[in-house]
Amino acid sequence: MFSGILIIHIAAGFICLLTGLGAMLSQKRKGKHCWFGEVYHGSFVVIFLSSTTMAIMHWEESAYLFYIGFFSYSFAIIGYLAVKKKWKNWLRYHISGMLGSYIAVITAVLVVNAPKIAFFQDIPILWIWFLPTIIGSPLIALTNVKYRTKKASAAG
Repeated sequence: MFSGILIIHIAAGFICLLTGLGAMLSQKRKGKHCWFGEVYHGSFVVIFLSSTTMAIMHWEESAYLFYIGFFSYSFAIIGYLAVKKKWKNWLRYHISGMLGSYIAVITAVLVVNAPKIAFFQDIPILWIWFLPTIIGSPLIALTNVKYRTKKASAAG
């Protein structure tokens, strides 16, 4: 049963990688961007539920999966709800939440697969854990500035 859940977890992670990239590269309006975003969020729900299930099944060895899954999904749900509920400053929360959750997916893929990839084998594992955030956080800030500037110039 654990193996089956793990396969579902990996498949959902792969879908998140693809649809997250699709949402980032598509024009920001109804249509493709929204479709990619909905599939991305749905797949992230599967990641969270599968990581929670695997953690419960093997709590002593895998409790960290629950905490990482909860933390990672919190970014995705904030980004998702911000746009759905149109919170004040929703665009900033949407961008930060969705891109933050994408960083979490990339981090998970790298941490699990780094020992199998020659380029990453000489990099200390702690760097693998933090490098996506170190690279991604400034990109989130720049993206927020870009869309705040576009919104301001459209309103002015």
